[in-house]
Amino acid sequence: MKSLNYKKVDAFTSPSSSGNPAACIVLEPDRTLTREEMQRIAAAHKGFVSEVVYCTPKGPDLFALRYYSSECEVEFCGHGTIACMYDLLQNNPALACLPVVSIDTPKGRLTVYNELAALDAVFISAPTPEFLTTEVDAAAAADALGVSLDSMVRVHPIQLVNAGLNTLIVPIATLATVLRMAPDEEGLKAFCLAYEIDIILIFCKEVSGPDSFIRSRVFAPKFGYLEDKATGSGNSALGYYMLKNELWDGRPIRIEQNAEPAAYNIVHLKTADGKVLFGGRATVKIEGKYYI
Repeated sequence: MKSLNYKKVDAFTSPSSSGNPAACIVLEPDRTLTREEMQRIAAAHKGFVSEVVYCTPKGPDLFALRYYSSECEVEFCGHGTIACMYDLLQNNPALACLPVVSIDTPKGRLTVYNELAALDAVFISAPTPEFLTTEVDAAAAADALGVSLDSMVRVHPIQLVNAGLNTLIVPIATLATVLRMAPDEEGLKAFCLAYEIDIILIFCKEVSGPDSFIRSRVFAPKFGYLEDKATGSGNSALGYYMLKNELWDGRPIRIEQNAEPAAYNIVHLKTADGKVLFGGRATVKIEGKYYI
């Protein structure tokens, strides 16, 4: 039997919201896992967390991260990265003094910026974006999401952007529509698989909070659950989308995410050296050993 260092960590938490949970397993040198073991652990977490993050130290300031949902390995998980790296930087004295550390992910090497002292947050450089072609039009997106065509903002495009995951970005006219949207999970999953979409991000300019810039929600039925309540990869794709479509100038912003009018999660976005950085804080909820 193997024992693993285990934490359940909620990412993108705020004083009024519970964030998005991830299970974080930091592997010791003598505690390697096979892909089958990692998938089995993730499958056992279905309905408890959306992804399990496996973190392997590779040096004093380098870590390798892999991500699994209950259904499959995931190329990149932003909230899981925030959860894992916030906890490591906050609780490891050797890391707490470092301004940056690096992570190797299936999407390449990324930089983690330590802003705990200034902002009680860590920021992650999003993977290099890819703007992909898609045959999805407004009518097809509206039908899959269970809303009327009139609820779409037609002046901005529906676009497929990969900043970690293939993210279909759909602009919506009003906050009321965003908040009440309740698509059918199985139908939306079939739609995503048919068009090679990992997640769907809807957004509107109308917001609940006075300091917020955008409201978003993210649907991820491909990975075994309907909604991701706070996302790094999805909002990073939105950041690149907004830059391309001149909806954002790259200055620091707050994105409010989920379907709650007031108790929304907060994802921070900013830019550095032409890259979108996503950031936030995290809260440890469970700590102990996991046995397989």
